[in-house]
Amino acid sequence: MAVSGELYAQNFSTIQTKQQSLPPTIASAATIAPTTKLTFLTGTTQVATITPPVTGAYQEITLCFTNASPGAFLTSGNIQTAYTPIQNRPIDLCYDPSSAKWWVKAVV
Repeated sequence: MAVSGELYAQNFSTIQTKQQSLPPTIASAATIAPTTKLTFLTGTTQVATITPPVTGAYQEITLCFTNASPGAFLTSGNIQTAYTPIQNRPIDLCYDPSSAKWWVKAVV
């Protein structure tokens, strides 16, 4: 029997097929809820909370901000490290269910 998160878990896999949804573009907001591994964000609103797609599981997402002056990641929600994204440069985050925080991967 599948749990709710398993129904669309492949949308967050690094290996996909043409049956998966294309990466969506959503507006940046204080709280965002990605629906695929790669999500494009528009606007300049700072992001403080990212809703985990699956409850209680490790997961990874990639966000790409398309605005010339994207808003920063804030630590007032469930993001561990503050970070200011750069336009059109994908940034990877991983979710640790133990701390209930998203961790920004190393940026070089």
